[in-house]
Amino acid sequence: MDKEALANQVLDALENVIDPELGIDIVNLGLIYDVDVDDNGTCKINMTLTTPGCPLSDVLDRDIKEKAGNIDGIKQVDINLVWYPVWTMDKMSRYAKIALGIGGL
Repeated sequence: MDKEALANQVLDALENVIDPELGIDIVNLGLIYDVDVDDNGTCKINMTLTTPGCPLSDVLDRDIKEKAGNIDGIKQVDINLVWYPVWTMDKMSRYAKIALGIGGL
C-alpha cells in the first residue's frame, strides 16, 4: 500500500478517537493538522489541542497510538503536538458544529 493510502487509513482510524470532554472525534474537531507515513512505516501526526495544558492529552495520546498502530503497515506512531496555527472553532467540521449546537452554520 502506498504512503498516501496509509495516511488516509490513519486519518479514518482517528475518527474513532473521541475527545472525552466534547464527545466528538478529534478529526471532526479539527485537531489533526497533518498525517504523514514514511517508507519505514513510521506515522507522524501533527496535531493540537483545544487548549494548552489539556488534562486529557495523555488519554488522547494513548488512543491515537492505539488506533493508528493497529493499521497494517504502521510500525511506529509519533505525535507532534503543535500550537500553531492556533486551534479555533473554525477548524471544526460542519458535523462537529451541529453535534455541539454551535450556530453560524
